[in-house]
Amino acid sequence: MRNKRLILALTGAVLCGLLAVMLITRYLASVKNSASELNNVVVAKAEIPVGAKITAEQLTLLPIPNGSAPEGVFRKVEDAVDRVALIPIGMREPVTEFKLAKIGTESGLSAVIPPGYRALTVKVDEVVGVSGFVMPGSYVDVVAVIVPVAASAASQGPISKIVLQNIKVLASGARLDSPSDQRQPSQVNAVTLLVTPDQAEKLVLAANESKLQLVMRNFGDQEDSQTAGANKSSLLSGERVRLLPDVVETKPAPAPAAKPKVKRVSYQAPSREEKPAPPAPISRNSIELIEGAKRREVEIPNN
Repeated sequence: MRNKRLILALTGAVLCGLLAVMLITRYLASVKNSASELNNVVVAKAEIPVGAKITAEQLTLLPIPNGSAPEGVFRKVEDAVDRVALIPIGMREPVTEFKLAKIGTESGLSAVIPPGYRALTVKVDEVVGVSGFVMPGSYVDVVAVIVPVAASAASQGPISKIVLQNIKVLASGARLDSPSDQRQPSQVNAVTLLVTPDQAEKLVLAANESKLQLVMRNFGDQEDSQTAGANKSSLLSGERVRLLPDVVETKPAPAPAAKPKVKRVSYQAPSREEKPAPPAPISRNSIELIEGAKRREVEIPNN
């Protein structure tokens, strides 16, 4: 009996050992497979500002699963050295091809100007620059006050008009990158705008004819607003109140439903047909004759 129990205990121990070996083997195989799927990619060791030429000290290698690596990553540090950053690259962020300018591009403002566009600097002050909140990466509309050429329109005075819309700010003063805390304004006396050649001609003419005013717009607002401009007549005509987007318009409570009108119908009891009165009995001459227990009536004929 004791030998049987010992044999069962040894058999159970052997089975548990075999199971443990199997699980450890599978775990080591999975770790080996996952390690073989990792591959080094080039990431930023420190923050790289826009327009800066990348150096080897700013880069390092980091193992990333092949399925998680973004498209266009670099596998060697030397492939990204001396390239110019088109957008800010954060710490430990993969360096990809679309974030860098073409090979041979020099650092500075020219590196961030796309083909077919121009960079034009305009003078601003605290008011024109929206109290210093116009920063690189902002989008603005340009408003100018122009005196019309036509005599009929010139008699109404100058016109305020949006001459350019959705213009990207490339630089604020000498800065190509936005400050870390964009809630704090930065006072500058000039901003550089990204415009097409046609927009550059309009902007230069507007700057020579009048004082420009920058109007900041939401980053995601791409609406094309066509306005007629404002003059003294439209200014004095007033403006209706417009609710802000964050103001919830309260709708008036719906009026209570009208009660259905009930048509009153007078009830008339059905008329009872009057029964004809019974005919009056015909008077007859008769006498009552009693014979023993019988009683009978005997008529007497009229004369």
